[in-house]
Amino acid sequence: MPPREVVTLNAPPVHQATTVRADVGRTFDVFVREIGVWWPVEPFSSGGDRVRDVTMERRLGGNVVETWDDGTTHVWGELVAWDPPHGFTMSWLLTPEPTEVELSFRPLGAALTRVSVEHRGWERMTEEQLGGACALPEGYRGGSYVRGWGMILARLVAHAEGGA
Repeated sequence: MPPREVVTLNAPPVHQATTVRADVGRTFDVFVREIGVWWPVEPFSSGGDRVRDVTMERRLGGNVVETWDDGTTHVWGELVAWDPPHGFTMSWLLTPEPTEVELSFRPLGAALTRVSVEHRGWERMTEEQLGGACALPEGYRGGSYVRGWGMILARLVAHAEGGA
């Protein structure tokens, strides 16, 4: 019997970034402490309009959780790296196979912060999973995660800068 050939899919990480007119401490705190206020649960959640809160257990090993109107909770992932206010990395369980999201917060000045996202681990998925719909149509292959993280970061900016 010939050896089984392992095929590695070309599925590079998704990168997205934005600049926030706030210092790094405030920007990080808005992301992790106020996520339930600004995160666009429509369409980026399991429960949609049933979601009443999104919370982060702000520690290594802590969970990121959405809570529904009936008290049901759904874990989005676990914090696998925690370095406030510079960043964190979490497992991401809202994809067909677990992936990983790294958020970096870099001060660019006294009141300016660069927020970068790297969403990786796509090579764990099948081609069908990569092309399937998620919160946005067309899946990973159609650029929905790039668009999605752009929308999420835009909401972060609006809230951190006082416009949300």
